[in-house]
Amino acid sequence: MNKTTKIYIAGHNGMVGSAVWRALSALGYTNLIGKSSKELNLRNQAEVNAFFTAEKPEVVVDAAAKVGGILANNENPYPFLMENLQIQNNLIDAAHNFEVEKFIFLGSSCIYPKYAPQPLKEDCLLTDSLEPTNQWYAIAKIAGVKACEAIRTQYNKDFVSLMPTNLYGSYDNFDLKSSHVLPAMIRKFHEAKKDNASVELWGSGTPMREFLHVDDMAKAVVYAVENTLEDNLYNVGTGVDVTIKELAHTIQDIVGHTGNVVWDSSKPDGTPRKLMDVSKLKNQGWQAEIDLKSGIANTYQWFLENQDSFKGKDAS
Repeated sequence: MNKTTKIYIAGHNGMVGSAVWRALSALGYTNLIGKSSKELNLRNQAEVNAFFTAEKPEVVVDAAAKVGGILANNENPYPFLMENLQIQNNLIDAAHNFEVEKFIFLGSSCIYPKYAPQPLKEDCLLTDSLEPTNQWYAIAKIAGVKACEAIRTQYNKDFVSLMPTNLYGSYDNFDLKSSHVLPAMIRKFHEAKKDNASVELWGSGTPMREFLHVDDMAKAVVYAVENTLEDNLYNVGTGVDVTIKELAHTIQDIVGHTGNVVWDSSKPDGTPRKLMDVSKLKNQGWQAEIDLKSGIANTYQWFLENQDSFKGKDAS
């Protein structure tokens, strides 16, 4: 790999894709390609094939996906399944047919069974049933992992899947109807801070979650771009988790909210625990660097600087 290698980052305007773009640019990569959804509809196979014909990327990073939290997944099962299948299938197939040298598929820790032994190892994939609230997204991502594995097995191509734990950071989604737990908490505590109002949060607060700053995720992608990994599937995380209540108190302290926190136990908790076993990628030479408090503080600062752009979007 050299600095002029043509690298296509699918989903380059999203939180993960933009972080990967920044990380590669900072290292001097000068031949990066990105197309907005208006410029290239990744759900359209003909458009994707035409793009690969014209641009001939040498490396593809698939950071494009339809994503959301428990509420969004519950209310929109079909698009979370079908749109993700369409996006990744078109990209994977085009990368294979147009002789792309390296393909990096990004997924999520939700691909693993709901009650898999902790910490989650890569080989527990498909050993039990999924968490019902996000099974649609998970099934799509599992299909992507297996497609990359099939190409790697049959054609000996460098197709690798990276499964991050819960991501957060700059350019996150702070829409209260579709965001994940950490950015949603940042916004809720911030908006309640002014009047010292109570903040209502879903569930019991007892589930444990692991959180990875998106800049660390981007560095993991860069590592996969610059190195040949031995296997097809790797977890990406910190290897450290906290309860949702601990997360809430951490965010509350950083934001400066001093009101009450009310837990609505009638709402679903999701998977009891999702801690990643990150030893496999660590043994390859990569590990996370950003601790949770520093990462949340950094994310809250980004939120403060960009909050005007979020106003009025929750009704869309």
